[in-house]
Amino acid sequence: MSYIAEFATLCRLAAEREALKKSVFTTPRSTEVLRAVGTLRRVGGKTQLQIETFYTDGKARHENITLDRTGEERLAALAANFARIHLLTTAGDAELRENKKGEQVFLGAEKLRRKLTAGDASAVTVGGNDKQKKRILSGDEPFLKLLGVSDENGRVYDKKGAKFRQINRFLELVRDTLPHLPKDRIRICDLCCGKSYLSFAVYHYFANVLGLTVSMTGVDLKPDVIATCNEVAQKLGFTGLQFVCGDVAAFESEEKPQLVVSLHACDTATDLVLEKATEWGAKVILSTPCCHHELNHTLHCPALAFVAEHAMLRQKLCDAATDALRLKLLEANGYRVAALELIDPDDTPKNIMLRAIRREDENTAAREAAMAEYRAARAFLLGGDL
Repeated sequence: MSYIAEFATLCRLAAEREALKKSVFTTPRSTEVLRAVGTLRRVGGKTQLQIETFYTDGKARHENITLDRTGEERLAALAANFARIHLLTTAGDAELRENKKGEQVFLGAEKLRRKLTAGDASAVTVGGNDKQKKRILSGDEPFLKLLGVSDENGRVYDKKGAKFRQINRFLELVRDTLPHLPKDRIRICDLCCGKSYLSFAVYHYFANVLGLTVSMTGVDLKPDVIATCNEVAQKLGFTGLQFVCGDVAAFESEEKPQLVVSLHACDTATDLVLEKATEWGAKVILSTPCCHHELNHTLHCPALAFVAEHAMLRQKLCDAATDALRLKLLEANGYRVAALELIDPDDTPKNIMLRAIRREDENTAAREAAMAEYRAARAFLLGGDL
């Protein structure tokens, strides 16, 4: 199979999974074309790949490509007109590149294919006629009104738009994990719940949208916030939702939760959340970290000194390394893991979601290998301090 055909097949796979963010075609062979961009659109109730081609005369042309064999062939024909193509998905990226000699490489293709095939990708929001159908929350939900996200008419306040998109997106990622969760009754914990926008949204989704019997607890250290959340839950009639004031590390749940969620637990609080969730053996863990300070203070790695000497780059390095270590430790504890984008970074830079789904098999060898990798990485970053 040629790289062009491989790209078309992989792009179609990402589109069918609704994991395709965009496909960007550059370095055109025609002098009349500037570039082309492909995105998913809902047309006539079906998802299609919409290609927008930009020309040097300032005009643009749209073409809708179906997600079938015919569409794949059309996509390959289109791709042949460009020397560089970027494939951007929620499972990772790949790039098809051609040099001046006509030699091609397809970077990241195999890794991306494995992730898409394994289902390690979240769904994007597809635009078009059916965009509203994919949104889980409308803004008119009573809990959003009581929490000050929307007004009495269900219109989301402008200043709460980012928060509304954030919790909607979190629920979409929850929806992706439903095959791994109970179908009738579920126990959920939201650790470091804060003002608990997420707690109310998740409870509403399982209890009111899906119709499950839900037992859910939110845990946080702030007594005034917890008192307010319990009052709101009572007003809403959310009888299966309660909030507890206390330290996450000391909190115990008589019934082990199948789902543990956490939104922006600060610094090492995220580690406490993940530790508690794995101790319970939760089937699904969804955690969005907040600030990352611990590794920044303890990093001691001469090999990375050329990065660490720059404060901004040091922080970015520590952010990525911290979350990668967390995922590796979850893997060592028997989970399939992924790092996903929660929301557009324009809304918040704290937009990485750590997703862990408990493996059905034990696979002791894989767990031991992951733990060895985790320890080696820590030793490398901390100068031998395990």
